[in-house]
Amino acid sequence: MKTKIQIFQIVAKHLSFTKAAEQLYLSQPAISKAIKTLEQEFNTTLFIRKRNGIELTDEGKSFLVYVDKLLAVYAEMEEAFTHKKETFPELIKLGVSTTLSNYIIPKVIAKFNQQFPKTRFHIIDGNTEEIQELILSGDIDLAITEGSSSNPKLNFKKFIKDEIVLVTNAHNNSFKNEVIDLEKLQEIPIISREQGSGTKEIIDAFLSEYGISKLNVLISFNSTEAIKNYLYHSDQFALVSIHAITDDLNTNKLKVIDIKNLSIERWFYFVRRTGYLSNTTDYLEKFIRTNYNF
Repeated sequence: MKTKIQIFQIVAKHLSFTKAAEQLYLSQPAISKAIKTLEQEFNTTLFIRKRNGIELTDEGKSFLVYVDKLLAVYAEMEEAFTHKKETFPELIKLGVSTTLSNYIIPKVIAKFNQQFPKTRFHIIDGNTEEIQELILSGDIDLAITEGSSSNPKLNFKKFIKDEIVLVTNAHNNSFKNEVIDLEKLQEIPIISREQGSGTKEIIDAFLSEYGISKLNVLISFNSTEAIKNYLYHSDQFALVSIHAITDDLNTNKLKVIDIKNLSIERWFYFVRRTGYLSNTTDYLEKFIRTNYNF
C-alpha cells in the first residue's frame, strides 16, 4: 500500500507517468499498473488521461491530501522506530553543489537534526569540479553534484531531475508572448555562472547539440543568488535551475521566458569514491532521498 501511494504522490507532482518512472527507477507500465490498482481499490478515478498528458480529477486532488498526510506519518514512524538505535559521528561533512545547498539540502538537514540532534553537519558547497576534487582527496565521503563525469574513481547515482529555465525580471516586457526562439537566445544579454559550474557545463552541452557555440554573456557570477540579485535590478536574462526561483515566481520578482524547441534538463547525482562503503553514508543518502520533497 505504501509503495502504491508513494507512486501516486510522484505522478501527481509531475503530472506525468514518464517523469515519475524516471524518478522512481521503475518502468512506465509498472507506474500505470500501480495507479490503476489504486483506482480499483478506492473505486474512483484519480487522473484524467488526455492526449498531451494527465490531470488530477477533483477526487484525485482530495486523495492527494490524504496521501501527503499518510506518507508524512510513515516517514515519522520509520525515523522514530526503525532507526532509533542508529548512531552517527559527531560531525558529518557533506559536499553539495551550490544550487542544492541553497534550495534543497537545508530543510533536509533540519529534519535530520530533529531525530539526531547530537550530529553536526559541515556543508561544503561549491561548483561541481570543486566538490568532486574534495571527494577524490578524501576530504568528504558523500556529495551531491550537478552532473557526472567519466572518472572511474568516482561513483555516481541519480538523485533528482531538474530543469534549467530562462528567467528575467518580472517587469521586463521585451517579449510580449514570453517566448523566444534559439536565434534570439543567442542575441539577448545573458548573466552566466562561472567556468567549472555544473549548471554552465550542462547548458553548454545542450546548446552545442543545437549548433550554438556561445551566448552573449555580459557577466559571470559564482552563485545563482548573485545572478538573481542582479536580475532584480536589470532587464537582462539568465539560465538557472527552476528550484532556485520558486519563491521569486510566487512573489513576482522573476518570470520564465519559454525557449521554442529547447528543454534543458539535468540530473543531480549522489557522488562517492568508487568502492567506498559506509553505513552512515548509506543511511544519509537514503534519508535525503526520502525527505527532500517534504
